[in-house]
Amino acid sequence: MVFIDGTVVNVALPALQSNFHATVVDVQWVVESYGLALAALILAGGALGDHFGRRLIFLLGVGIFAAASAACGFSSNISLLILGRCVQGVGAAFLVPGSLAIISSCFEEKSRGQAIGTWSGFTAITTALGPVLGGALIEHASWHWIFFINLPLAAVVIAISLWHIPESRGAGASQPVDWTGALIATMGLGGLVYGFLESSSRGWSHPLVFGTLSMGIACLALFVFLDARLTSPMVPLRLFKSHSFSGANLLTLFLYAALGVFFFLFPLNLIQAQGYSATAAGAAALPMIACMFLLSRWSGGLVVRYGARTPLIVGPLIASVGFVLFAVPAIGGNYWETFFPGFVVLGLGMAVSVAPQTTVVMNSVGRDEAGTASGINNAVSRLAGVLAIAILGIVMVSVFSSSLTHRLENLGLSPSILREIQANEIRLAGLEVPSGLDAGTSAEIRTAVSQAFVLGFRVVTLICAGLAVTGAAIAWLAIPASFTPSSPQATSPRVV
Repeated sequence: MVFIDGTVVNVALPALQSNFHATVVDVQWVVESYGLALAALILAGGALGDHFGRRLIFLLGVGIFAAASAACGFSSNISLLILGRCVQGVGAAFLVPGSLAIISSCFEEKSRGQAIGTWSGFTAITTALGPVLGGALIEHASWHWIFFINLPLAAVVIAISLWHIPESRGAGASQPVDWTGALIATMGLGGLVYGFLESSSRGWSHPLVFGTLSMGIACLALFVFLDARLTSPMVPLRLFKSHSFSGANLLTLFLYAALGVFFFLFPLNLIQAQGYSATAAGAAALPMIACMFLLSRWSGGLVVRYGARTPLIVGPLIASVGFVLFAVPAIGGNYWETFFPGFVVLGLGMAVSVAPQTTVVMNSVGRDEAGTASGINNAVSRLAGVLAIAILGIVMVSVFSSSLTHRLENLGLSPSILREIQANEIRLAGLEVPSGLDAGTSAEIRTAVSQAFVLGFRVVTLICAGLAVTGAAIAWLAIPASFTPSSPQATSPRVV
């Protein structure tokens, strides 16, 4: 459910922007409201599972997610949709860490890597299904239906969970949940994300932007200060004394930041700039998903055969090459020659990276803290995407605006037309050409908009490649070469 939703919504962004006459900031909030709630509360979701029962919290998350999906499907305006997406994020915060924690509690350390690899494979199936099915629904029915597909899935998940999954808890089930920390973390992340997003339209000097950014930084500093002094903190800082745990989470931060902003912008590129249909755009990433699925169990065993550091250096480096390949295509061209090679290489890099990275995280802590460790790592991955979309979205808007202004200077447009276009630059490739122009001028403006968007997309994808290389460097420096599922540091945090 979560992986379908994470991909299908991105394919729907152009339709949402057109349907609601929304700016890029509006559609950013459709993604960010979900990611923000998920990133801020996923830590509490993992802790709640350890305390009150992982299956119980998992099922609670499924129920909330399904109800919020129905609310999103019935949304009549962008504000209601954003609110529904926020509630979806709350449900996902309970659902996501529970899935990995249940796996960790049911498998021994030596077989856990392949179990997590299998989990990665099945998430890859649903990740592939989401954009294809969603694109077809958007093209032939309505964007509303992309949320309704979660409802039958929820019914099946609940039935299987009640029938087959055993209940499990952590040893610290009697410890209180750090709700104060959850509130402060939410305020901190919310302040940062709001400030970064609104800076595109309001400017850095606007009091609301400056104030929310300052509040966000202050709340996150307070969160760290308080958690270091609590007996049952939301984020046990002692876990980060493990080189492997810290390194794997830093790698997650950089690699998933690259993926988050890439998959936010790529559907906009295909549909609005390249002229793909929603169905074709949804199917475009299938080669990547196929690579991850076919290689998932194999990659789960890499840690046993080669240790953790080698695949976590090689995988992100391969992924960086994939991002560079996406910076090459201009407008037009055959899919198989433009975007297909990038997806194959990116899929190979992620296949080598994902299962070993998750295995390192889960095997760096004791089984009783599996839910907390899963929550932390998932929070890092979601937060990476949230911040990358907010921060690199500023880069995208800036490059797009500068390039478009330069291109329009040569078209001899009237000052009023230029002002109208510049006032709507925040819509990026969804910018509508002013009415009343002849067909030739309209076509030239449309071409200039598409070319400006592609330039911005190229800049962002090259930054994504740099983020992936940084992740590989972190793995080389931080993850011990001797780390394996059976090594001492793989079973408990190593104090440094």
